[in-house]
Amino acid sequence: MTDYLEFPAGLHLLSRWQSGDAEAKQALRTLIDGTIAGLYDAKFAEPAPTDSVHSTASVHMLGLDILYDLYGVESAEYYKTDPERYARVNLMASCLLGVSKQYTTWAIYAFTCEAMGQLMMYPDKFPPGSDPDNPLINKDNWRSVTTPDFSTGVPKIINDMLRVSQRLSGMQPLLQLTAPYSLAADIYGQEPLLADVIHDPDHVNELLDHLADQVLAPWIEHFLSEFPDGWIELSDASGSPFFIGPENCKNMAIRSIQHMVKDKPWADRVFDCNYRGDYVTQAKKKNRGSRRQKSESDVGSAPGGIDLLELTELKYDVCRGFMMRLDADQVPISFYADQSIARGIPLTTGIGSPLIDSNSISDLDIAKQEIQEMSHDFVAAIKDVCDKMGNPDDKMNREPWPSHIYFEDVNARSQFDLIEIIIRTVRDEGRLALKYSNN
Repeated sequence: MTDYLEFPAGLHLLSRWQSGDAEAKQALRTLIDGTIAGLYDAKFAEPAPTDSVHSTASVHMLGLDILYDLYGVESAEYYKTDPERYARVNLMASCLLGVSKQYTTWAIYAFTCEAMGQLMMYPDKFPPGSDPDNPLINKDNWRSVTTPDFSTGVPKIINDMLRVSQRLSGMQPLLQLTAPYSLAADIYGQEPLLADVIHDPDHVNELLDHLADQVLAPWIEHFLSEFPDGWIELSDASGSPFFIGPENCKNMAIRSIQHMVKDKPWADRVFDCNYRGDYVTQAKKKNRGSRRQKSESDVGSAPGGIDLLELTELKYDVCRGFMMRLDADQVPISFYADQSIARGIPLTTGIGSPLIDSNSISDLDIAKQEIQEMSHDFVAAIKDVCDKMGNPDDKMNREPWPSHIYFEDVNARSQFDLIEIIIRTVRDEGRLALKYSNN
């Protein structure tokens, strides 16, 4: 079974399993049986390299797909009943993909609001979500939200998973929580919140500060009391420029994080790297071509709004450890490379799930060619940043952040041939200059 832990054998096994191959399913079951029994724990402890570009992936949905297909394990049981199994299966999923750095994730948005008492939906083989027909709070009762008990329920489940992951991988623990705006959207309702964003922005900011002060800040402090070397990753997709506009992203979503961490001793251990849709700040939107047809000349200032440089500075204010370029940003990688170099921080670029989704690919041969070109450009940009940074103490191989090449979501619907192309490019072209890789 250890042969499947060598790239690209694991991806080939996943691809055959995905296609319904009975022998592959049995081989995968034997491998996962051994994984749950702890036979491959030594593999999980291998550190990310310091002499090459890293790859990492969010794989919790792939883990659920595997356990549901092999054993009939459904969503609630997967996420909430067995932290040892959860951690090991997620670590193994990363190994099968061939990524070089471990990154433990879960259903962040669902878990955060469930801890507050939000009514949830747990489908059999898909991650949970809040029940949109039964929001926890409304405009009349939102002040009733108080600090949850972090010693039980979801917070305890998360801490248990992190203890196992830390023991197995050696990575520092990373608590992932919903940022104030997205948390409000999940427990107040997306549409009512958007209506208030337009008609009652002061109320929205009061609500966000209340959630930050009563729920998220106390949760972070409880977590750090148990994991003093921990990090906190906030997720705020609903607060992105793409969804609420750059001005509201600045004045509500990002502002609420700034409020939450102000004067806190743990402020530098909190980051949010998933604001998406940077292209909305661009004045020129007539180009309907591919991302690679866009150029730096397309980056400008939106009339009367926030330009790309201002938005980037705002995003940097809540994520100072690295520069993130997500697939949905649709701005050239060169812009983010320049910003990384100017700030002396590493560059990470996301591989969005639509890019590798089997159901969204009409011509696989064309997709492979485009992915190959894109991967080459991404790796070259990251290497350029690393080279110009010299020899930083932080090579992103120890911190539990999504680093360098980051698969934003991998699941059983992903096209594993495309993932193989990306990982192979990282492996073949990602070697760093000696002045960076020397310890």
